[in-house]
Amino acid sequence: MRVGFIGLGVMGEPMARHLRAAGHALAVWARRPESAAALVAEGVALCATPSDLAARSEVVITIVTASADVEALAFGPQGLAEGFAPGAVHVDMSTIAPASARALAERYATRGVGWVDAPVSGGGQGARAATLAIMAGAEAATLARVRPLLEALGKRIVHIGPPGAGQVAKACNQMIMVSAIQACAEAFRLAGAHGVDQAAVLCALAGGSAGSRVLEVMGAKMVARDFAAGVEARLHHKDFAILMEEAARLGAPLPVAAQVWQQLDALMGAGWGRDDTASLLRVLEG
Repeated sequence: MRVGFIGLGVMGEPMARHLRAAGHALAVWARRPESAAALVAEGVALCATPSDLAARSEVVITIVTASADVEALAFGPQGLAEGFAPGAVHVDMSTIAPASARALAERYATRGVGWVDAPVSGGGQGARAATLAIMAGAEAATLARVRPLLEALGKRIVHIGPPGAGQVAKACNQMIMVSAIQACAEAFRLAGAHGVDQAAVLCALAGGSAGSRVLEVMGAKMVARDFAAGVEARLHHKDFAILMEEAARLGAPLPVAAQVWQQLDALMGAGWGRDDTASLLRVLEG
């Protein structure tokens, strides 16, 4: 397929490479052309505007930061909508508000353009290994068209429901994951307060009912006091802002998530937004 890609960051660049390795004709657009330099040097076409990218693509995949970024790429000046032909599809793999995803799907539908919200879980490691978990919100026929692309990027692709549903699932994923990171931080703060060997505590917990992927990765970072970003904490803070806004709109009580959001606020206030979310331990220590 003729595929466009926008968002060549820690996750996006390896994802774009997987698509090319799978035999798809890849082109890119980048707000910072230097982020595309390595791919361009390998022969990938660099387009001047998002609309130019859309004009040469059957499908454009985006993975950027926030709802406003996706909306600007889609319907801003020289945006994707200006270049898409009827029948094209925009697959957004960012984490954005469900309401934004639904609104974009509706606007595209008036132009005969398809939409898939397909946020992912797995981080940079999952992107590099093509083992991402992909949560899709789309009409079934639209998802079927782009499934070969998603299969080049992830090992589990689940159709959650109509447009916006993928983002609901991603909000649930983030709520569970970051709450578990907070629980790890509290556990190792308690272990530290007792003066016991935190590495030994981690080893013991990993073999019991508390064992989890979050404990394995984030607990190890906390014990090692390695706060270099795997995923920057500011992104989790952004995700919690989305889910708490949705909870308020729907009247859905999320008491644990609300407490975790306060801890993320404190983390941001301490200036650790570009560090790893394992820095929730430092918030407790402070």
